[in-house]
Amino acid sequence: MTRVGSDKVIVQKYGGSSVADAERIKNVARRIAKKVQEGYKVVTVVSAMGKTTDNLISLAKSVSSRPDERELDMLLTTGEQVSCALVAMALKDMGINAISLNAFQVKILTTKSHNNARIMDISVKKLKEYLDNHDVLVVTGFQGVTEDEHLTTLGRGGSDTSAVALAAKLKCDCEIYSDVAGVYTCDPKLYPQTKKFQYVTYDDMLEMAATGAKVLHSRSVEIAKKYGVKIYCGSSFSDEEGTWVVERIPEWLEEPLVTGVSLDRNQVKVSIMDLPNDANVVTDIFKKVAEKGINVDMISLLKNGSATHVSFTVVPERLDKIESLLNETLAEFGAKYHFYGQYAKITVVGTGMRSHYGVASKLLEVLAKHGVEPELITTSEIKISVLVPEDVAQELVKSICEAFDL
Repeated sequence: MTRVGSDKVIVQKYGGSSVADAERIKNVARRIAKKVQEGYKVVTVVSAMGKTTDNLISLAKSVSSRPDERELDMLLTTGEQVSCALVAMALKDMGINAISLNAFQVKILTTKSHNNARIMDISVKKLKEYLDNHDVLVVTGFQGVTEDEHLTTLGRGGSDTSAVALAAKLKCDCEIYSDVAGVYTCDPKLYPQTKKFQYVTYDDMLEMAATGAKVLHSRSVEIAKKYGVKIYCGSSFSDEEGTWVVERIPEWLEEPLVTGVSLDRNQVKVSIMDLPNDANVVTDIFKKVAEKGINVDMISLLKNGSATHVSFTVVPERLDKIESLLNETLAEFGAKYHFYGQYAKITVVGTGMRSHYGVASKLLEVLAKHGVEPELITTSEIKISVLVPEDVAQELVKSICEAFDL
């Protein structure tokens, strides 16, 4: 652990369900106070209460069919400020020397990409000044500020990223608390027989988070891996032992062939047909997609005679942007595009795949038994993803877990 002054420091993050109402906020305050009594200075990152962010987005859409992204960030950042102030109030009532702080006060500097900004820097000087005078800093998660002082948000799950980035700057561990008691081989809601990890590697966790697992935001795991931040995932509602996310699992634990299965719903397949056989054309399309801030996945390219066909997946929320871009870009080539959905992406993850084979064949066997032919398949050395009809995805996940003894 790092020390500021003479005290140990730890970062804790509490999700929206953990601060959903007054009683839960008091519960969080008691957990933080216990850490202070153990001799720690605590930097606590909180999400907005319950469904606040969803409600604010609905409110924005009730006055604008396409809310301005800058103004939407101005609205959404209010959610975390409410929970942040309430947690600080509860702590002060318990005699804890706490202070609530927003991203501007802590100087969480981000890029200018509204609704999906990335953290560029955090002022350690500011953090240490506040820690010198307080036992607990309650910091708003999910938000940042640009160099020209406009508020931004980090995208869904961004509070995880805020917390791990703060821990990286303070060179300390990070505890992530939610309503789930750790990291499991599969979402317990999808497969109740799932097993909980005691330890999971950054690589496995990164792939699971990036492909639909809801425990941690993928960018938070990227930061943890880069700066060696150990993450503990546990429940704010019990003292049940959670999961450590680390560089490598202890030698006494056997590395499994498959670590876990994740499910990412609401996937739309975009197919572009009859592009010219020119690599520069495809490159230009994806460059423009990136400039629009659109994340694409499961890219597939097929050449057929004089034409190139490209397919990829996006989330439905980005279809308006994609459609506008393709209308502008494809006309000169005479190419066509089509959207197909709804699909879901199922991903099998495991660092054990680096040294073993047979995972792909077993996965495809499971799909074949259900009469499902995947729309797209993508692989890396530690994962295999398949795009399947959404209405059969949950049943497939159960069968895959059984096939791999998860």
